[in-house]
Amino acid sequence: MSDDRSRAPLAVFDLDNTLADTAHRQRFLERRPRDWDGFFSAAPQDPPLPEGVALVKQCAEECEIVYLTGRPERCRRDTLDWLAAQELPEGRVYMRRDADRRPARFTKLEILRRLARTREVRVLVDDDELVCENARRAGFTVLQADWAARSAELKVAQEREGRT
Repeated sequence: MSDDRSRAPLAVFDLDNTLADTAHRQRFLERRPRDWDGFFSAAPQDPPLPEGVALVKQCAEECEIVYLTGRPERCRRDTLDWLAAQELPEGRVYMRRDADRRPARFTKLEILRRLARTREVRVLVDDDELVCENARRAGFTVLQADWAARSAELKVAQEREGRT
């Protein structure tokens, strides 16, 4: 990659169930009411997903990496620490504002469009099928991460509750 990172294309990666395996914390979403504090406080223990880790490292050879997550802003320190502990490429991290409850398919597309105003977005890698569908419809190249176990509870949380 050239020394001028401001000209490199962007590769945009989701975190949960793309790079981080959230299976161990799904139990917090199966309760009623859902235990969001427990769900997010367990994130630092997420094991990495080897397929996602290999892909982000491969993309970093030609692209600037950007992390785009539905995690709330209050999880920033834990998220940055997790990325560093996994020795993942450095990159800007875009997170959901703490009070933002819009579905990820809207919040993520908004950020992708903002990024695309000044840079080529080479690829979005995300596990959420609705995020992927919206991004494809908007003209972005998308790779749907299908290497993590699907969780019905997480899907509801992403779409209906705007929590992750």
